[in-house]
Amino acid sequence: MTQLEPDTDQLLRRVAQGDAVARDRLLARHRGRLREMVALRLDRRLLARVDPSDVVQETLAEAAQKLPKYVRERPLPFYPWLRQLAWERLVQLYRWHVQTAKRTVTREDPAGLPLPDQSAIALAGRLLAKGSSPSSRLRESELRKQVQGLLAQLGAREREILVLRYLEHLSTREIAAVLSLTEAGAKTRQLRALRQLRDLIDNDVEE
Repeated sequence: MTQLEPDTDQLLRRVAQGDAVARDRLLARHRGRLREMVALRLDRRLLARVDPSDVVQETLAEAAQKLPKYVRERPLPFYPWLRQLAWERLVQLYRWHVQTAKRTVTREDPAGLPLPDQSAIALAGRLLAKGSSPSSRLRESELRKQVQGLLAQLGAREREILVLRYLEHLSTREIAAVLSLTEAGAKTRQLRALRQLRDLIDNDVEE
């Protein structure tokens, strides 16, 4: 019988008991997911100066230092907490290298870190059904360009929840933790964002 890998909660319990091996396994478990998030969110203007792998490594090092306090308090589910550390690091890098006028950027204000163009294109593609015929693919390409433009017309909070769901692939529970919502509230906001995007597409087609 294949032995199952310990899940995140099991590893956290072992970390709370001072198990350093469990700590390393816990952080390694989420490295790939964190790397995708950083690559998705990192402003393309910073790529010549900032290596996404360095951001991930620095985030994991910070997480290792803060884990004892985390396992005592559990303020968020583990991955949203780890993601928040990476988010704060990305915001700091953006302020240092890109932003001229400093302003407060919090977890509840996703507008503080713009979505890179390539990520917006990827989101547009995720929100469209895949066609198989050449004509379907052509319509899909046209729609992707249309959706990319319309995404910019959504409010920052509505666009953010679509990014969290369709690009970062966060669960409803994780989205709720990231945005400080109830799970019901996260579901409602996601449905509202999709409805607003569909309305924008319909209005754009009618014009």
